Amino acid sequence: MRAALRRYPVLIALCLAALFMVVPFLIVTVNAVKSPAEYARGGPLSLPDGLYLDGLKDFWERVDYGQKLLNSLLISGSVAVLAVVLSVLNAYAIGIGRIKGRTWVLAFFVLANMLPQEALVYPLYHLSKEAGLYDTRLSVIIVFTVIQAAFGTYLLSSVLARFPREIIEAARIDGANRWQVLWRIVVPVSRPTIGVLLVFFFIWTWNEFLLPLVMLISNDNQTVSVALGVLQGQRLMDATMTNAAALLGVLPALVFFLVFQRTLTRGIAVGAVK
Repeated sequence: MRAALRRYPVLIALCLAALFMVVPFLIVTVNAVKSPAEYARGGPLSLPDGLYLDGLKDFWERVDYGQKLLNSLLISGSVAVLAVVLSVLNAYAIGIGRIKGRTWVLAFFVLANMLPQEALVYPLYHLSKEAGLYDTRLSVIIVFTVIQAAFGTYLLSSVLARFPREIIEAARIDGANRWQVLWRIVVPVSRPTIGVLLVFFFIWTWNEFLLPLVMLISNDNQTVSVALGVLQGQRLMDATMTNAAALLGVLPALVFFLVFQRTLTRGIAVGAVK
């Protein structure tokens, strides 16, 4: 009985936290289907008289949202997969291979992860110009793959450093080479952590604004976040279209998170048990 009573404050706190996160999204959704006249008459907290979809339609057509969505999905998905693969390879060499200077290598990855993006803007701009990759989606994919892999390498290295050596030695005695140990033993066992990184890398890349704004100047190559910022800066949207833009901007990432929620929860739970 006492244990149950002790759980109620935690449950109440979680419910309040969920409420604070859900209510703003609901307000944006309601205002996205509200006409400008209804918004001006009743304010942001009033309920709409009906579904007004012109704001969503106008924003979709004005920014060519379908193309922007495709660009964001391509860039975020590619970065998530490539950064996870690169992180696994780096962490395997550092955490299990025990390369020389392991501490200094990890310190380098931590330092790279701490650098502000503002300090990287001009070097990346200059290098992409010299390499002929400026204003291409490939340039953004390469940049964010390296940035996200810095964090992934640091995290996975600490996980693989505690990997049971007996399992690896048994596999080598059975004739498995290093690649077979990696892909048939290490990766399956580390799948929960890898799944968490995959979800995080996708969402983090989806929300990036500064570097895509600098690296992608063509309208056909821009991402959703850049299109939202550019259109907002031009002051071409009313309150209804602003909420419609916010809804369409966050909805794909939210759907991705909900689809992979079980993977994320399993990975965090396994990490907590370890």
